[in-house]
Amino acid sequence: MQAKMIKFLTDELAIPSSSIEFALRHNEGTPDFLHMILWQYGLVTLPQLDQIFDWLETA
Repeated sequence: MQAKMIKFLTDELAIPSSSIEFALRHNEGTPDFLHMILWQYGLVTLPQLDQIFDWLETA
């Protein structure tokens, strides 16, 4: 699931790989919350977070 999310983040939302790598390093054992870590550190916007939640509902 995480690999699919990373693909979505990079392909659909154009989140830089460096941002995803940063979030993964700060994930601390909660891989299901990658999107929240990205938002917490200001690496995704609120509209992007909404898109991620929409994607999660269909994934």
